[in-house]
Amino acid sequence: MRPHFKTFLRAVLAGIMALFLTATFAADASTYKVVNGVAIYLGVIPAEMILGHPKAHTETEMHGGVPPGKHQQHVVVALFDNATGKRISDAKVSAQVHEINLAGTRKELEPMLIAGTVSYGNYFNMPVTSNPYRIRVLIKLPGVADVIEAQFDYQHGRD
Repeated sequence: MRPHFKTFLRAVLAGIMALFLTATFAADASTYKVVNGVAIYLGVIPAEMILGHPKAHTETEMHGGVPPGKHQQHVVVALFDNATGKRISDAKVSAQVHEINLAGTRKELEPMLIAGTVSYGNYFNMPVTSNPYRIRVLIKLPGVADVIEAQFDYQHGRD
């Protein structure tokens, strides 16, 4: 395959993934909140989906690569100005993920450029349990003193 064609295919796949995420976000109100004028969309994607990319694909190296273990999930947040619809690409974002009533892990959500748009993400260990997870997202916008906080409850899909 020609190098340009491979790059084109990767761009198309990234675009499809971005559209899939956007459609997924819009379809489920439990993954969308507006806080202090910021529209926050949350996605949780099995890390195995990223492992399926070719080794040269930029997504395989995101956040230092997919951590070992079979319960890794890629938590992704997209931010928009709710009034204008403009994507927010200069925020500092972190998330704390834990089963409800248990201790959890807090990590920075790193900016990711996919299909020309910025989202924020990182990997979290999230084994399938009967308890839902709580995902607390903290957003610091430039020039704004207050931290924006949103909480989402997430339950793995059932087979």
